[in-house]
Amino acid sequence: MAKKKNKEISGDQRLENIGETLSKTEEFIFNNQKIIGIVITIAIVAILGYFGYTRYYIAPKTAEAAEQMFHAQKYFEADSLDKALYGDGNSLGFIDIISEYSMTKPGNLANYYAGISFLKKNDFEQAIEYLGDFSADDHLVSPMATGAIGDAYLELGDKDKAAAYYLEAANLDDNGFTSPLFLYKAGQVYELLGNYDKAISIYNKIKTKYYKSNEGRSIEKNISRAKALQNQL
Repeated sequence: MAKKKNKEISGDQRLENIGETLSKTEEFIFNNQKIIGIVITIAIVAILGYFGYTRYYIAPKTAEAAEQMFHAQKYFEADSLDKALYGDGNSLGFIDIISEYSMTKPGNLANYYAGISFLKKNDFEQAIEYLGDFSADDHLVSPMATGAIGDAYLELGDKDKAAAYYLEAANLDDNGFTSPLFLYKAGQVYELLGNYDKAISIYNKIKTKYYKSNEGRSIEKNISRAKALQNQL
């Protein structure tokens, strides 16, 4: 009986503790209801503001940017790089699209096109700047942008940075196109640096993992050349 009574008392104590906790919570809410109300109101306004901003500002801006990008891309495809970058007087070029529509997806994509345009114009510092500002999780464009930064550094004579960006580009998305392409470029740069062990290791990776790629089908000659150069050391 004593044990049963103790259990009942224990149970009552738990109920009392819960009651006290609830009372404290109610007291806190009562004493701070104005602050809580303000916090809730701010949260609601922020959510509504975000959706309003997205729908009534970002969406129209995105449509405008896409229309301007259409003209700039046409000039880019025609290799009219100055008009693609700076516009033709009627439509904007990539530089102004970036400035006016930076918060939109077309504005972000304009960074990529501007970077590639400057790369083609041999303005490698500008190419690095704009390509570095581009961000995407696309399976092909993101690795291509990173690899293009490697191209720019190689043209500037910075082989170490070029190799690093090529490897980064190869690893951004494991696929049969960009991965072997940029591994191949990295291997060539390591050959230029005289690091034949690294070059051979990269070429062997292409041989075993990406043997169906364009680079994989002819990689044996690269391996043979790198080994021959290594033996001359």
